[in-house]
Amino acid sequence: MEMLAAAIAVGLGALGAGLGNGMIVSRTVESIARQPEARGPLQTTMFIGVGIVEVVPLAATVIAFLIMFS
Repeated sequence: MEMLAAAIAVGLGALGAGLGNGMIVSRTVESIARQPEARGPLQTTMFIGVGIVEVVPLAATVIAFLIMFS
């Protein structure tokens, strides 16, 4: 049962990060298309947001390992 819980935690973490990254990048591309002169600040903000979103699957993986080996 612990293995199933770990697999679900990692899977949902990856799913959430994938959806979050897709939304961030699509909105950034949309914003750059509307205001091309704001490309630099928008890309910087996008990379920070993507980095923060990528913490979710890493945390889910750590939680999964804690569940499996405790």
